[in-house]
Amino acid sequence: MADILPFKRPKASTRHRGNSLCRHNHHKWVVDKEQVFDSKQGRLVTRYRCARCGKIKIKAH
Repeated sequence: MADILPFKRPKASTRHRGNSLCRHNHHKWVVDKEQVFDSKQGRLVTRYRCARCGKIKIKAH
């Protein structure tokens, strides 16, 4: 027979770790180098992604 593993519900502190800053608009922006040219605007853009929540911010040059 197989060993039965008990499933534990994750604590609220582990589920929401690092999200309280992002909820108050204190993101940790990192440059995302996947897409540097915007075809709609027709110019180079810098794409930022939050390292904690994954939100995307685009800044045109």
